[in-house]
Amino acid sequence: MYRAINRISAITCAAVCLFLPCGAAAHEAEADNQKGVLSETLLLGEKELETEQSRIQKETENKTTASGTSGKAGETEEWTPAGKPPASQILTVAMECDFAPYNWEQNTAENGAVPIHYEDSYAFGYDVLVAQKICETYGWQLEILKFNWDALVPAVVSGTVDCAIAGQSVTDDRLSYVDFTQPYYRASIVAVTREDGDYADAQTLSDLAGASCTSQENTVWYDECLNQIEDAKIKAATADVKAMFDGLGKEEYDIVVTDEPTALAACAEYPGLKILDFSGTDDDFEMADEEVNVAISVKKGNAELKNQINAVLAKMTAQERTELMSRAIEAQPYTVN
Repeated sequence: MYRAINRISAITCAAVCLFLPCGAAAHEAEADNQKGVLSETLLLGEKELETEQSRIQKETENKTTASGTSGKAGETEEWTPAGKPPASQILTVAMECDFAPYNWEQNTAENGAVPIHYEDSYAFGYDVLVAQKICETYGWQLEILKFNWDALVPAVVSGTVDCAIAGQSVTDDRLSYVDFTQPYYRASIVAVTREDGDYADAQTLSDLAGASCTSQENTVWYDECLNQIEDAKIKAATADVKAMFDGLGKEEYDIVVTDEPTALAACAEYPGLKILDFSGTDDDFEMADEEVNVAISVKKGNAELKNQINAVLAKMTAQERTELMSRAIEAQPYTVN
């Protein structure tokens, strides 16, 4: 693993995101062509990264490293065998910092939040707690970088970060570009509506027939779940979770589809919402295991980091994961206060 000190530029993210899976129906016809432009897109991304790297190198030149020695920007630290990282070993982690209870941004270090690199704020949530556990195991320093949802995979592909711990489900499309660890949480799919809405008494998926609905862009919630609702009036995807629930509160649509932890966090923040959980019935959302399991993405071929993370995850019990998620839900805000 190398110390990644560079953020992917907005232009790079926009360019590389051309090959990411998209849930909008208008893009389905282009899916077969996306992989054909992957190499060209990555080349463009590398050129843009060079410009960003040059700027950041000037800013960080001669700064003190974590080991206490002065180093030049651009120097890299060789990957160290498991269990024996140097004092300066840093694990760089990408997350959205706007996806409670998995991760969010806040103004203080309250609850053990971690500073967001290049920002004057902190990150906390379930993903941060898991990242801290990994780093504590190996004696690594945790460094969190904030990216838009669509930029997470490109950040890992480009090597800008070591991994993304961001509530990502394991889809075939993402597996085309990154490797995933074993799951670090299983998130069942639910719908959320208003307590006084027309669908508040829904007991099965069929009861949602005809509902207007949406979810966050580039998620299995939007891409795979909404079309399972009979005669659904599917609205445009939202950019993030906050926008999704803001719109529900404003009655812009009848329901949203998300995972249970996100729904629980939203109901704690937004009054008047109700979770519709059809699990255990014969009429529920049909999802593959990998689509309800969230895992950590690493650069393709980085088996060493993947195995090290897996070793930590394998020792985490279901009870421990539940306790960490409960801790996150209790602490979570939706906005920077």
